[in-house]
Amino acid sequence: MKRTGGTEASNVYFTSFKATEHENLLQKLHRLMKTAGFETIDFTDKYAAIKIHFGEYGNLAFLRPNYARVVADYVKELGGKPFLTDCNTLYVGSRKNALDHLETAYVNGFSPYQTGCHVIIGDGLKGTDETIVPIDGEYVKEAKIGHAIMDADVFISLTHFKGHEMAGFGGALKNIGMGCGSRAGKMEQHCDGKPSVDQSLCVGCGACSRICAHGAPQFKDHKASIDHDKCVGCGRCLAVCPKDAIAADYNDSIAMLNYKMAEYSLAVCKDRPCFHVSLICDVSPNCDCHAENDIPIIPNVGMLASFDPVALDVACADLCNQMTPVENSVLGENIKVHGNEEDHDHFHMTHPDTEWRSCISHAVKIGLGRDQYKLITL
Repeated sequence: MKRTGGTEASNVYFTSFKATEHENLLQKLHRLMKTAGFETIDFTDKYAAIKIHFGEYGNLAFLRPNYARVVADYVKELGGKPFLTDCNTLYVGSRKNALDHLETAYVNGFSPYQTGCHVIIGDGLKGTDETIVPIDGEYVKEAKIGHAIMDADVFISLTHFKGHEMAGFGGALKNIGMGCGSRAGKMEQHCDGKPSVDQSLCVGCGACSRICAHGAPQFKDHKASIDHDKCVGCGRCLAVCPKDAIAADYNDSIAMLNYKMAEYSLAVCKDRPCFHVSLICDVSPNCDCHAENDIPIIPNVGMLASFDPVALDVACADLCNQMTPVENSVLGENIKVHGNEEDHDHFHMTHPDTEWRSCISHAVKIGLGRDQYKLITL
């Protein structure tokens, strides 16, 4: 599909990470946002939610808080009241409740002194503070979104674009749809993607059991199995299994996750001003939810901004697929084993059980945005 120009194309603005003594990267980000039309939003006395991933403790691939400071300061410059936000996680880790989540955010540099604004965990102390948003979607009738996020007058996504073990890549729609869901909202999105174990590959190491917050992995004779009644389908066990013994049961489960994620994104964005920024840097193979980050699968690409989160994700994916893979990365190693497919996609090659296009197509279908874009380079 050719994704350039045309009356049905959305504008996506791009600038590289090249800097000069006259303009550093923070100044380039400000100029990018300004050129993309950020100042057309009325921020006067408005609360502005800046949705960002604070990174799991131990992960170092998340966006630097300096970038969040640029966005927050720009909102304040225009008369708004910004706050950084994310919602609690389903899985065991350092962000499963608001206290741990705040501690992790501060340890990773997202304190008010460094970012110029406060952090509010969107779904409260235990992930139960949510707003029910009626959307009457094909798969989601009422989305469960973090209350503080829905209370904001303006919504801004600030996304670290990277690989993802279930969605293919973690872009704007992943940051918005999954990231803004309360714990119940995340569970609703994940519920159709429940994995099983190939016991011929399982070595009984217990990694899946240690990462699961719900006690779904069960062991008999040192072999794991997944109790689907307990499993919420979050996919963490797939990523930590050292033998690749765990996989989703059905190919369409990934598509179902993507469909729901698109509808949750619509619930977050509809009926209020929104703006979206994505940075393609430190493109780790997995989500920043991991307590580690492997080497990037491609070199750094640049910064992008748009009013259309769908076009933004497609533009980011296209730019990534134009990059030469890092040789000893997960992507580089998989290419050595499997070779370059005719319809090669870096993210599918990194995680062969995933695909991301169903999320894009469904987002277009429900009117969230367009998959055609005009790339405007600064």
